Amino acid sequence: MNEIFVPQVLLTPSHLAIVLEYAAGGELFERICTAGRFSEDEARYFFQQLLSGVSYCHSMEICHRDLKLENTLLDGNPSPRLKICDFGYSKSGILHSQPKSTVGTPAYIAPEVLSRKEYDGKIADVWSCGVTLYVMLVGAYPFEEPEDPRNFRKTIGRIIGVQYSIPDYVRISADCRNLLSRIFVADPAKRITIPEIKQNPWFLKNMPKEIIEAERKGYVETKDQPSQSVEEIMRIIQEARIPGQGSKPGEDGQADTGSMNIEDDEEIDVSGDYENV
Repeated sequence: MNEIFVPQVLLTPSHLAIVLEYAAGGELFERICTAGRFSEDEARYFFQQLLSGVSYCHSMEICHRDLKLENTLLDGNPSPRLKICDFGYSKSGILHSQPKSTVGTPAYIAPEVLSRKEYDGKIADVWSCGVTLYVMLVGAYPFEEPEDPRNFRKTIGRIIGVQYSIPDYVRISADCRNLLSRIFVADPAKRITIPEIKQNPWFLKNMPKEIIEAERKGYVETKDQPSQSVEEIMRIIQEARIPGQGSKPGEDGQADTGSMNIEDDEEIDVSGDYENV
């Protein structure tokens, strides 16, 4: 599985605690920072795993809405397995309404997410996967203004206009370029879907055996099994919603992850950790 494993949820007198699988390899973002950029084969290896994980989430009617390098972890194996994490902005197609809020990390946001109208979170996730692939190949974000990469407004303008290019010094195949061009499409109805990507020749090349096996079994079998039932976890979460003594209104302890609900601050024009990697 290419999602971070959650074996247990605990409730203490002061905190709701989520026990997570330990990803010894750290963030994929850090790996990119060290390498500068990946070879096409290495980028494909991680992209295949990313798509497999996102596909599984979508099969469970969950769209992530904040896919990025910082939200992809690696295990400690010599050939690292990618693990998607941080579902803080995710939406369930079963439990929630159709997404319409503008959330996520600016450099990765799809054009339709900026419309403030309802959008398909699954196809917006595809755009974010494409940004992740581009950064792995190029070592920079596709829609940042080269002369002013920290200007949030210019980044948004380039996203809406789908203004990106692949530098001459980056040597990638025509098939890879074609896939990126089918992902970076402003109209979500015309953007390539995950099932279509799974049939793409570039994507299918050197496919890891575990992904082929997972696809064959339909993600049904996994050795990672939580120690709690869904019902028990939901009971603990509902119990945690009951205000305790000493709590203050609006006190949520939320950490700054670099992601944002853009509607919270329409005037922001500096994107903290979004400069070129």
